[in-house]
Amino acid sequence: MKFTFLGTGTSQGVPVITCTCEVCLSSDKKNNRTRTSLMIQSETTTVVIDTGPDFRFQMLREQVKDLDAVVFTHGHKDHVAGLDDIRPFNYLLGKTINVYAEERVQQILKNEFSYAFEPQDYAGAPQINLNTIDETSFVVGDILFVPIRALHNKLPVLGFRINDFTYITDANFISDEELEKIKGSKVLVLNALRRETHYSHFNLEQAIEIVNKIKPECAYFTHISHHLGLHEKVEKELPENVFLAYDGLVINC
Repeated sequence: MKFTFLGTGTSQGVPVITCTCEVCLSSDKKNNRTRTSLMIQSETTTVVIDTGPDFRFQMLREQVKDLDAVVFTHGHKDHVAGLDDIRPFNYLLGKTINVYAEERVQQILKNEFSYAFEPQDYAGAPQINLNTIDETSFVVGDILFVPIRALHNKLPVLGFRINDFTYITDANFISDEELEKIKGSKVLVLNALRRETHYSHFNLEQAIEIVNKIKPECAYFTHISHHLGLHEKVEKELPENVFLAYDGLVINC
């Protein structure tokens, strides 16, 4: 299974508009972070988790030629805004894209992209087949998703375990019961927004604490703000098996 980090940045991305900090001015491409998203590719199936505002650019950058489904973690704008750009897959490949989301997220999608769900014959609308998910495991093509419930402040969100790879973003709390579902993962991906505490995201210290509980072979942090610091400098401070993810990073697991 191939996992590609399409984006690893927080809601504003990095660099941030108008910011002149050393991260935003860095020439290191690893400090240039589009909004957080992940692509999963098996031998027969391609799935993207979350379609943020940079989805179109991410698809072009990675030269993605096929897409079977989109799975959503939650309904915030930085995770859903790019859904309209599935249209080339609709028209050039002649396929409807399956979208997997909880009911509350589906309602957000229907509000944001009402033209895609209205009963009208509008040829320019994205072709979407909605599938309702909850905390029950589900299969997309030949890929099994095991949902992991987490909280983003008070908002319930979903992470996912796919085989030995677990992906959780936009979280600041995971119960012990849900942590049990993660144990045994070889690769753990968590959000680590910044060094300072935050009301709805793990900070760097909290993310490392979760890694120490799970003890994966390796861990990667995503949904990173410019406040965390320069990629190269931060990585030198991390435990031996912990890394910062970056846009375009590929992991085979």
